[in-house]
Amino acid sequence: MRPFEYKPPRVQTGDLRTPVIFYEYQPNEGPEPGEMEKRTLYSCFAKIDQVWMRDLEQAKANGTTTDITISVRDPQAQYIADNKHYVEIDAAEYRGKRYAIKSVRPDPQNKRFIRVIAGLKE
Repeated sequence: MRPFEYKPPRVQTGDLRTPVIFYEYQPNEGPEPGEMEKRTLYSCFAKIDQVWMRDLEQAKANGTTTDITISVRDPQAQYIADNKHYVEIDAAEYRGKRYAIKSVRPDPQNKRFIRVIAGLKE
């Protein structure tokens, strides 16, 4: 029988160091195409992960090398993330970039957090 070995969770509260802001957009008024920011929905601290090296070849084939995984504490009823929302990361490396939310799912290792998969907005 294999002995018990403690494995710490992947995300802990101390890992949430990067501020993120979730937005809702609306179509531009008038004949011009595009969208403009409607309102800020929620802001919090998060852990940001890039595409992993082992998944890089598959990500290149799918054209999703700009995808990121954002782990945030579960906001319960304060905010429910949706694929119609956008997220901005308030860090020097990501300044001026908006990411469209692709999917939201609970973290299987730790139910107190959720994972948001987002791709760079074109």
